[in-house]
Amino acid sequence: MRFARSIALTAAAFFAFAAHAQTYPSKPVRIIVPFSPGGATDIVTRILAQKLTEAWGQQVVADNRAGASGNIGAELAAKAPPDGYTLFMTSGSIVAANQHMFKRLNWNPERDLVAITNVASGPQIIAIHPSFPAKNVKELIAVAKAKPGAITFGSAGVGTQTHLAAENFIHSAGINVIHVPYKGEGPAIVDLVAGQIIFVTPNLSAAIGFVQQGRLRALGVTSRKRSSQLPDVPAIAETLPGFENLGWFGLMAPAGTPATVIEKVYRDTAKALEGADLRKRFDDIGMSPVGNPPAEFAKAIKEESVRWARIIRERKLEVN
Repeated sequence: MRFARSIALTAAAFFAFAAHAQTYPSKPVRIIVPFSPGGATDIVTRILAQKLTEAWGQQVVADNRAGASGNIGAELAAKAPPDGYTLFMTSGSIVAANQHMFKRLNWNPERDLVAITNVASGPQIIAIHPSFPAKNVKELIAVAKAKPGAITFGSAGVGTQTHLAAENFIHSAGINVIHVPYKGEGPAIVDLVAGQIIFVTPNLSAAIGFVQQGRLRALGVTSRKRSSQLPDVPAIAETLPGFENLGWFGLMAPAGTPATVIEKVYRDTAKALEGADLRKRFDDIGMSPVGNPPAEFAKAIKEESVRWARIIRERKLEVN
């Protein structure tokens, strides 16, 4: 009798999950964005949200919850009901580096979040105000070495992709500069345009408009080769051989979200990423769509986490 009851409960749970997947979503879905509007994470989220809204016939909205280097938004997502109606657009650093950088976190990426798919990836750039005298990466390094500690750079926050991209460059160049963290790369770019800081290493997608308008000057891109969107801007690797730093942005959900829902969100996202219009929108801002399966995405996060743990330890980037 007990065995039969167990079988019945298992079957009921299975059919409940299946029914949930068939009706999902039956109401609006929010995607938590852990940074302020205007940054790459926000841009990617809004592009995808529009396509999912069209596919599902339900509103998919971006919910910006900035602060603490993405940890505020991540914790909110981790503690949300695991019903598929709260998703999380993470940048790579939040789930691959923050747990190694911040000693006290109220959430854990491996325990509290599940991978859905890597949506898009792309490089960062070194961007300066047009009034700054350096015309290329070599000249920026020379100025920084001539005036140790005098140059300031902004980022989306301590431990974010834009911060780690800058730290990678700083380490490779052997320079001493001062970090000014913000609550997202959008505010950092605004202060750079205003001349309040010297340089930022924003995601190309967030800064390309400012560069094309002449409000910022791009000195180099972090990809191994030049970007087709900014063909006249050298790769940093042309000055610092072997240099490369790429960012990525992926969907996750609270742990416990039904597997059937995870699979549906993955498949519908991957299908949207195959569309010519979405691919063009990403290409225009220097992004490449990805759309890998959940298991593959989870494996990539774990591998990157191991790499960042070593780098953070070696560079003593831990935060109390």
